[in-house]
Amino acid sequence: MKAILCYYSGSGNTKLACEYMAKNIKNIQIDLFNIVKTAPPDLEKYEVVGFATFANFLAPPYLMRSFLENLPRQDDKPAFVFNTYGLLSGKTLKILDKWATAKGFKVIAGHSLHTPENYPPMIVSGKGNEQAPNEKEMADFENFISELDQLFSRIKEGSRVERKRVRISLLNTLLPAFPPAKARKDMGEKYVDKKLCTECGICEGVCPYGAIKLNPKPIFDLNKCYGCWACYNHCPSRAIYTKKYKGAGHYPQPIEQLKKKLEI
Repeated sequence: MKAILCYYSGSGNTKLACEYMAKNIKNIQIDLFNIVKTAPPDLEKYEVVGFATFANFLAPPYLMRSFLENLPRQDDKPAFVFNTYGLLSGKTLKILDKWATAKGFKVIAGHSLHTPENYPPMIVSGKGNEQAPNEKEMADFENFISELDQLFSRIKEGSRVERKRVRISLLNTLLPAFPPAKARKDMGEKYVDKKLCTECGICEGVCPYGAIKLNPKPIFDLNKCYGCWACYNHCPSRAIYTKKYKGAGHYPQPIEQLKKKLEI
């Protein structure tokens, strides 16, 4: 019996959490699948499917939506949803549940994990949440993994597992989910410091939307950009900048304290 966990991770926080889940679940083998720039997987090989991403302006990023839309319709295949978030999760988990359900998946579990912020403007403003997850949040995550493992055991035994109503806090319920264009507008136009740029091509490689081409310096297609900050975060020479932010707030990978908490 196998499961697949389809994830989108901009700076590695979500991927690290997915790896931690896969290691600590014992009743099923979990294959991790990065949805960025890859064809949809063959879900027929798996008894359970998971969807994991990060909160982007209080909602799942557009890439996860397009990925789910391209999956074949399912007939009540068990699924679970998961997201990480920096400051607030918003309706991310509920929307993931809605999208998966619309594709015919039966969502049996869901959880949101507080992690350090990877959004440069928040980091620059001093709201990086570097100590997240706290002790309670980590305990809640462990409980989710344990409950998920028990559900997998029941599925393996042939027992019926019911759909579970995914719940979020009252605050997150009240918060609006912003459209994808909001993130792009908030980031604004991107520029390249030609003195710093080494034409390494990393920005082009990490852009999940194919919005960057080298010629030989990066050229940005604003119509394809969804303001994920991947190019900014991952530029090793910090040559990419915006009108408001330059050379500050970068988050290219999970910070050490998060790696220790989610040690695999």
